[in-house]
Amino acid sequence: MKIVITGGNRGIGAGLATAYRARGDDVIATARQPDMGTSLDVADPASFPHFKTALGDAPVDLLICNAAVYLDRGETLETGYTPADWAHSFAVNVTGVFLTIQSLLSNVRGAKPGKIAIISSQMASSTRAPGGSYIYRASKAAVLNLGRNLATDLRQDGVAVGIYHPGWVTTDMGGPRADIGVDDAVSGLVREFDALNIASTGCFRTWDGRDHAY
Repeated sequence: MKIVITGGNRGIGAGLATAYRARGDDVIATARQPDMGTSLDVADPASFPHFKTALGDAPVDLLICNAAVYLDRGETLETGYTPADWAHSFAVNVTGVFLTIQSLLSNVRGAKPGKIAIISSQMASSTRAPGGSYIYRASKAAVLNLGRNLATDLRQDGVAVGIYHPGWVTTDMGGPRADIGVDDAVSGLVREFDALNIASTGCFRTWDGRDHAY
């Protein structure tokens, strides 16, 4: 398979790239810095035409939208959550996902059928509201909504779209107190991505195969 992974230079993205390459798949892992992967800054709209040109018309069997930021950890309601953090978080976590999919849609369609996996979070769920992290929660809820609506529009093309909670993972974003390691998250996500098909399109699932409440 040909697989494109955004944010593939560290954490879960790097783990996925390693796992897929180990089983013989052709992987393009993107990063903002060209020396750390194929250059793509999902927060910069000007970056997408260059990436698309480099990819050409090659069919993409699986597009994994993984790139994300979490800028508002530990912010206080009275003084935190700056407009700049809101803007950048949505540029990466929401607009960046949409522009990635929009740019590579012909490649995914050309795989006949290609699949799209969007990494969201349990923090997107409206049934879980412990407070705090307003920017990250809102952005991940928005990308969950985006994915479910894309699933509706792309069903007629045979393109399946899944949205996933990868677990609370010991990465730079997840921190050292997280529940699971990268290897566990990656092995579970690979199983879920392999199982994704048009019958399950629009799903919101956990890394370990459970349906997640919206």
